[in-house]
Amino acid sequence: MVATQSQNSQAELESLSASDSRLQINAATFNAHFPVRPFQIRHHLAGHPLFALPRLIQLAQRLPAERVEYNAGNLPVSQDPKSTPQNGLSIAETIRRIEECRSWMVLKNVERDAEYGALLNACLDEVKVHSETQAPGMCMREGYVFITSPDSVTPYHLDNEFNFLLQIRGQKQISLFDRTDRSILPETELERIYSGGHRNLSYKNEYQDKAQLFQLTPGDGLHFPIAAPHWVKNGPAVSISFSITFRTPTSSHRELAYRVNAGLRGLGLQPTPPGITPWKDSLKITAYRTWRRTRKVLNMPVR
Repeated sequence: MVATQSQNSQAELESLSASDSRLQINAATFNAHFPVRPFQIRHHLAGHPLFALPRLIQLAQRLPAERVEYNAGNLPVSQDPKSTPQNGLSIAETIRRIEECRSWMVLKNVERDAEYGALLNACLDEVKVHSETQAPGMCMREGYVFITSPDSVTPYHLDNEFNFLLQIRGQKQISLFDRTDRSILPETELERIYSGGHRNLSYKNEYQDKAQLFQLTPGDGLHFPIAAPHWVKNGPAVSISFSITFRTPTSSHRELAYRVNAGLRGLGLQPTPPGITPWKDSLKITAYRTWRRTRKVLNMPVR
């Protein structure tokens, strides 16, 4: 049975100090859920000038072209990435006409821009206060801005970073699924994505009964566990969201283990999933790194 989740009660939020912080994080809630379960936080970025459409047009034009991804937003939940329709507009025109052009856009690695990078770091510094005890070594900080038309759909997919999505403008509904449920997320799909495959996953309607639903409005934030499958339905207005992400040495170790397992499976083996036998994970990763170094010395291609 699908249930709407609200991990932070109003009483919890009201108990937090409205200081100069950008985020409102309840320590007890964070400690009880991070990093394995989703939970909501609050933030003070709604209405921030960096997320006004003219500023986002300027940002999009400063970013390298490959760091801007956009397409039509009227998509099925299970979208084949090879046949995703384009909207026929330029980047700037898409943002200017976002209310009417039925499009989806993400500006990637906005930390490359000084102002957005400073905001990203300020937010993640506040997360780090709580995350270091359970996921030490925050690194590879990255930021993404999503700009989407009313009623757009972000297809079923997963992301491989620690991720807090901050809703800046508009509304969206997140259908989020258990990353440990192998009936909907096989090991082979994780291996494919961690080896460089597209983030989209195959979706079946019966999966929806297993979803946790989160309704986000401006000022809401949501923690996505690493590799938790999800899809997104926008509300009736333009939506802008800011995704603040990071990795740790442990999460990078897990990514490498999945990459090695993909190679072993390609040889006809049945590799042990990461996390079950740590010494096997370490052995596989050490062998993989040695293999990469050897190929580099011999000027052979590596991946």
